Amino acid sequence: MIDLKKTLTKENPLPEAVSFSLNGQWSHFHVAPSRRLVDLLRLDLNMTGTKISCEVGRCGSCMVLMDGKPVNACLVMAYQCEGRAIETIEGLQDEKTDDVQGAFLEEGALQCGYCTPGMIVSLKGLLNENEDPTYDELKQSLSGNICRCTGYGGINRVLVRLSSESATREAGNGGESHQRL
Repeated sequence: MIDLKKTLTKENPLPEAVSFSLNGQWSHFHVAPSRRLVDLLRLDLNMTGTKISCEVGRCGSCMVLMDGKPVNACLVMAYQCEGRAIETIEGLQDEKTDDVQGAFLEEGALQCGYCTPGMIVSLKGLLNENEDPTYDELKQSLSGNICRCTGYGGINRVLVRLSSESATREAGNGGESHQRL
């Protein structure tokens, strides 16, 4: 029998057990201490909606919800998810998310689509805390997301459509028109 402890090295550490809720299902994994959440999702579980891009937490392509709040999965180690609730773009299926996804489709805010899952997750994180956000609050919630295709015109229209001010404008009570991100 192989003594596992003798085969362990700095490059090959003993896997750690970690359990967390993933898209509403309690899940158990054995992961290396150095395993990032984004790698667990994409490489081990084939959940490719969460993207890998900058790998330093600046682009937002890997955004997931941890306990309802947006986090960059490229900066979260898998063991840090112990006992937490993780939601990926694949697991976001509710009325609020449907509204956001519908707005992206209707406003043509997809371009290549690589940044879209992260933006939807970020907006869902805001909507978890504030069901009636203003344009500025929506804009701020996307401050950690970038679109390399420069599809900000469509994204701006999504924010206008989702904002609480949109309902005010439609009711004829005025409201500021937002032209730029």
